[in-house]
Amino acid sequence: MSEPKSPTPTPAGDTYKGWVFKWTNYIKGYQRRWFVLSNGLLSYYRTQAEMGHTCRGTINLATAVISVDDACNFVISNGGAQTYHLKASSEVERQRWITALELAKAKAARMQAESDDSGDDFSPSSLPVGGGQGGGPQNLEAQSTLRTLGSKVEDLSTCNDLISKHGSALQRSLSELDSLRLTGEAGDKIRQVTERATLFRITSNAMINACRDFLALAQSHSKRWQKALQAEREQRVRLEEALEQLAKQHNHLERAFRGAAQAHSIVDNKGVAGPGKGEASDEDDDNEFFDAMEDAPEFITVPADPQFHKRSSSNTSGLNTDMCADDQSLNEEPLTMNQESPSQELVPLRKRRTRIPDKPNYSLNLWSIMKNCIGKDLSKIPMPVNFNEPISMLQRLSEDLEYHELLDKAAKCHSSLEQMCYVAAFCVSAYSTTVYRTGKPFNPLLGETYELDRRRESGYRSLCEQVSHHPPAAAHHAISDRGWTLRQEITVASKFRGKYLSIMPLGTIHAIFEKSSNHYTWKKVTTTVHNIIVGKLWIDQSGEIDIVNHTTGDRCHLKFAPYSYFSRDVARKVTGVVMDKDGKAHYVLSGTWDEKMEFSRVMQSSRGGENGTEGKQKTVYQTLKARELWKRNPLPDGAESMYYFTALALTLNEPEEGVAPTDSRRRPDQRLMEDGRWDEANGEKQRLEEKQRSARREREREAASQRASSQSEEGAPHDAYKALWFESCEDQITGEQVHIYKGGYWETKELGSWEGCPDIF
Repeated sequence: MSEPKSPTPTPAGDTYKGWVFKWTNYIKGYQRRWFVLSNGLLSYYRTQAEMGHTCRGTINLATAVISVDDACNFVISNGGAQTYHLKASSEVERQRWITALELAKAKAARMQAESDDSGDDFSPSSLPVGGGQGGGPQNLEAQSTLRTLGSKVEDLSTCNDLISKHGSALQRSLSELDSLRLTGEAGDKIRQVTERATLFRITSNAMINACRDFLALAQSHSKRWQKALQAEREQRVRLEEALEQLAKQHNHLERAFRGAAQAHSIVDNKGVAGPGKGEASDEDDDNEFFDAMEDAPEFITVPADPQFHKRSSSNTSGLNTDMCADDQSLNEEPLTMNQESPSQELVPLRKRRTRIPDKPNYSLNLWSIMKNCIGKDLSKIPMPVNFNEPISMLQRLSEDLEYHELLDKAAKCHSSLEQMCYVAAFCVSAYSTTVYRTGKPFNPLLGETYELDRRRESGYRSLCEQVSHHPPAAAHHAISDRGWTLRQEITVASKFRGKYLSIMPLGTIHAIFEKSSNHYTWKKVTTTVHNIIVGKLWIDQSGEIDIVNHTTGDRCHLKFAPYSYFSRDVARKVTGVVMDKDGKAHYVLSGTWDEKMEFSRVMQSSRGGENGTEGKQKTVYQTLKARELWKRNPLPDGAESMYYFTALALTLNEPEEGVAPTDSRRRPDQRLMEDGRWDEANGEKQRLEEKQRSARREREREAASQRASSQSEEGAPHDAYKALWFESCEDQITGEQVHIYKGGYWETKELGSWEGCPDIF
């Protein structure tokens, strides 16, 4: 890279040019670009010839942040919209650019401040002083602040002049002292130097104090003004969102009303074409344009008349309308419950912990680790504990029971459709704990277990076991004294795509209710972790879930809308419809997976005209008033410093007596990480993984010897590992090969005989 032989920039220099390497992308890396610094603006071009016609980018230095990475690299950012990662040819050249940029930034900031003072309509000088209405006290305060800042700047300028003057005098005295021979004048010169040095020190201290006062004042007022500006911006965003939501609801109501009016017109005229056909076509064109701006919803809900069930449906024969026979006595009361077995408050035997040690602030270069992992399965990448949270995947599975009371309520329902609403809410609630949880759980070791015994507190107890390592699979079984059983086997497939991480849980979840014998199944959606390399990590859930009641044939279709910058809908939105075996809708579900879910009883469903995009028909549901089905519990105080754990998650790794020796609570690297000893945890993690690999090689050798003794290639598997508490079999509902709890764990715990457990830690 050829560099211009330009001198070191000085405050008088207005323009600085030269070749600098700029980061483009992960494929091309750094590319040489021609940069021009002029009038507080930094612009770049591919070549010098492009300066006359094609600028590739410009950043305003007045509001930019300039930071140095290492000897040759530096970064320029204006707060997120633009960021330049640059590399100079040498440390000297990088320092030249940094000096020029800092000087240009200071000059641009001064010019901007002067422009604001002279031309801002809201500046203190343009408002009446102290008088009138609308901001007199604020105006006086602003003027006072400006006067104070001005005086501080003058102090700095005066001190700067004094330092320059006394510094020159001190330099001359020192030069004279150097050339002086040892004569009688030596003592006088030395005293003179000492006096000037003392004066210089006093002046320097004065300037430092003035700088400190100026900085403190500027920072305090800057923070106040930034908070006020941020509050105004947030208020504006909220108003815009509310306005967009109102416009959307108005549009939906208009289309639903037009479709119903057209259908009634067809019935009333008995085949005679209704008036205004041409006008309707024009309005349809407008609707299509509106829908094309965003993803059209699958259905529309409009409020229904609460007394609708009392009306005759004979005049709606032109509509494709379905009315529930058992809706004649429907009202807006909450979902009915079986009151035969009232809930009983159970006193917990022990007080659970409410805090864990705060997360240490350790820095780590993520890209240096992840750059070689693109396209690989995350479960096969050796990762330091810096990316983890101090719980295992088995404990994360157990965390699905955070809102177990939804299953308790479902077990009491008379109607299977009402029960389906609670099962759907439980399905969604499992994702509410992930919204801020960007840490990766520990991959369980083969044979690792985790028990969650809350029988005395909440009526249930749960057991997880890692039943396979490649691919990693965990089996989970939970049973409640309140009439339900939950089981699942989840295999997590994950891919690192450079900018984001996709986590795809594979496997089916089963919920069985003892009293009604209803058996529900569903699968999980895809979790995406964004901004893996640059930016703040954030998590999104997207996909569709079909919950099926294999006993009655009822279904619930849930849709998790992916985040879109251009969408007008609320973020993390979830919608769903509960239908019977004939496809007739009974409930509409709506909400977000991180906050709450609501349900609305469907009074009437109709498929009217072609109101959707590209002529597709939309279902219009007339529903009663929405009621809350589930709401997320608030996070504990200080959760941001405790990995954003929920109240339940804080207790998952709490030490307990009597658990199996393979329990995740006994895992040493996980315990060290929770205690904040991350370096020791990384070493312990490597030891455990190597121990697991050695155990696997030993099993493969034993399997090979068995094949050799039986003289058959198909006589024994390559790895004859079998789970301890779960057995592999074919699921009678789904036909999948799964691991189902075979019993014996809780009985073994009561006896305290864990001799059959492997030594994995």
